[in-house]
Amino acid sequence: MLVSKLYAPTLREVPAEAEIPSHKLMLRAGYMRKSATGMYTFLPLAQRVLKKIEAIIREEMEAAGAQEILMPVLQPSELWKQSGRWDAYGGEMWRIKDRHGHDYCLGPTHEEMITFLAQMDVNSYRQLPLNLYQIQDKFRDERRPRFGLMRSREFIMKDGYSFDVDEAGLDKAYEKMYQAYTNIFQRCGLVFRPVEADSGAIGGNGSHEFMVLADSGEAEICYCTQCNYAADTEKAELHPLESAPEELKEKEKVATPDCKTIQAVCDYLKAPVEKSVKAVAYTSAKGLILCFVRGDHEVNETKVVNTVGVPEIEMAPAEELAAAGTHGGYMGPCGLDPKKVIIVCDATVMNMHNFCCGANEEGYHWINVNPGRDFTPTYVADIRLMQEGDPCPHCGGTIAKARGIEVGQIFKLRDKYSASMGATILDETGKSIPMQMGCYGIGVGRTMAAAVEQNNDKDGIIWPAQIAPYHVLIVPVNIKDDAIREKAFSVYEELTKAGLEVLLDDRDERPGVKFKDADLYGFPLRITIGKKTLDKGQIEVRTRKTGETVLLPADDFTGTVRDMLEALQK
Repeated sequence: MLVSKLYAPTLREVPAEAEIPSHKLMLRAGYMRKSATGMYTFLPLAQRVLKKIEAIIREEMEAAGAQEILMPVLQPSELWKQSGRWDAYGGEMWRIKDRHGHDYCLGPTHEEMITFLAQMDVNSYRQLPLNLYQIQDKFRDERRPRFGLMRSREFIMKDGYSFDVDEAGLDKAYEKMYQAYTNIFQRCGLVFRPVEADSGAIGGNGSHEFMVLADSGEAEICYCTQCNYAADTEKAELHPLESAPEELKEKEKVATPDCKTIQAVCDYLKAPVEKSVKAVAYTSAKGLILCFVRGDHEVNETKVVNTVGVPEIEMAPAEELAAAGTHGGYMGPCGLDPKKVIIVCDATVMNMHNFCCGANEEGYHWINVNPGRDFTPTYVADIRLMQEGDPCPHCGGTIAKARGIEVGQIFKLRDKYSASMGATILDETGKSIPMQMGCYGIGVGRTMAAAVEQNNDKDGIIWPAQIAPYHVLIVPVNIKDDAIREKAFSVYEELTKAGLEVLLDDRDERPGVKFKDADLYGFPLRITIGKKTLDKGQIEVRTRKTGETVLLPADDFTGTVRDMLEALQK
């Protein structure tokens, strides 16, 4: 391919809307163009990357025994009503009507559709295990599409589903997909970490996310510095912290004027933050939820949702607090009517003694509050966010944090969909049982963007060689020079015949422009052909990742270039 024929219009200025490296660079380097908010057209270079990622996925899925299918994007509402998710999924679902007034959605995911398919044709344990997958566009009406491909409204996903007779079979399928995903992201040349995760709107229990580590990552992960434990912050489980025994004191209401933050209260009372309890209020489908954690801890909203059993929560307005008999900045668990408010206490709070908390009255707090004696919560659960330095829940080691980009997630759905949608089989005894299901997703476009987030510098993209759109870019310094032009095309033809993917910059542009574009594109190797080196019978090969250059004989270079490329793919 010649650069003069390549549709990859580069930009010198960073588009104002772009915030993170992948978004900026993929627009600047002519990999994609914005079509509408949260929607992008992939140009030839991006399409080559996507096809390479998809090829790796297909190879690993086939090796793991999965079969590829293709389901409709348009899904009838009846299937989602069967599973109970038509109303529960939320505002991200694109809902449409046909000319007859029938409800459909543009598939945000395909659990219902695949379960319906299996229910039609699979009826005996002899037909299992079964693992099916597809690679297809998905649609989610994001409230705030941002960060380019990281949070878009239309995106390419590989979604797969396994069906088994029992949980033992599901466990085997899950482990097989865990290993397949590990292979996929390794083969894509990414530095990643599988972490324990929350299942979210997909449902079921038992899940891992595959996180590409990058400072710009939207998600935060926790990991143990001494064992293999790692988890998404939303999922990270914490054992309750113990408090030293104390003699219980009498509860006392004290004035705390203008003390609306936990730090202000503790400073005023001259008490350590660890001896305080703070509150966060949410509104939900079940009413007002007041969550209480130790003063130096933070509430994990995902854990609250799972504990109370609501689809989503939002910060509660002042009028809802007043109706429940409390006041923002002075909320506490004592004396509230359980008919008006759901009280959720972190398990660590229940181990505390003589702590201070809001008195549900503006300007006042309680001191010497003790759980059990002074209040009884609706729920006691682990609802706090893991913090750096916390003890590991597995080995007691020290927890550290990093940022990551979720590129894949696997779930154990068990019978969440098969039971509600009648996807049953007859087991060996002739008994009808629901199939045990697993679900396995990869964001294909996200994987491409994550590769850029992890591999870039001030000059542009640095593609992992495994998924780079081209392996080699040939840059003739002066295309009008007959000797340089002839040698450039000769090198191009020889490397192409050797099976390498080569791009030749045949434009009549200044060398500086070509070199800037070469770095922006981010191909693994750049071969420069100039008069000085050619007069010495040499060509220059530069590695994009390291910036190192080597001079090779102009008539004996193919083997070395191939070896350099293979070294980059290891």
